[in-house]
Amino acid sequence: MKRLIDALADDTDFFIEQVQLTAIVFDNSDDVTIWATTYFDNDAHFFHLGLPFQQLDLLLRLAGARSEALQEDIADALATVQHWPCLLEYSTETDPPVALPNVALKLSCTYPADDLFDSEDEEDEDDAELPFDISIDADGEEADEYQAGQPHNIFYLEDVFLRVV
Repeated sequence: MKRLIDALADDTDFFIEQVQLTAIVFDNSDDVTIWATTYFDNDAHFFHLGLPFQQLDLLLRLAGARSEALQEDIADALATVQHWPCLLEYSTETDPPVALPNVALKLSCTYPADDLFDSEDEEDEDDAELPFDISIDADGEEADEYQAGQPHNIFYLEDVFLRVV
């Protein structure tokens, strides 16, 4: 399966259809990350979708026949979660991915934070050590995936559209 970000021609807002939710991760009590798949250019692609909790509720209401059961899963998970993040997975035979029928999502790219501790005038900066190192080894395997200024495979939901059948 390919990363959705690698299939995009540019980083402008775009639409996807045939979305299936494979996991819901509660980052904290307000934020959620959806792990999802879609067919884009006739290939399966995966992506992550960062959402506030209210937008998750909207997507769950669009899940067709599974909507009510999913909302109960979410309520149960939130009532019993003891450690964050909390993962609900939908990628087994008993819990298959959740399809969003007749739904198109308008997404926008996100970017990693670059030069988090850099100041505008580097000459005045002393050589004090930073409290932690967030850099990525330029020769490491993940260097290509997290190049400075390049969007990563996490998107924001701009809008939701329904197909009238």
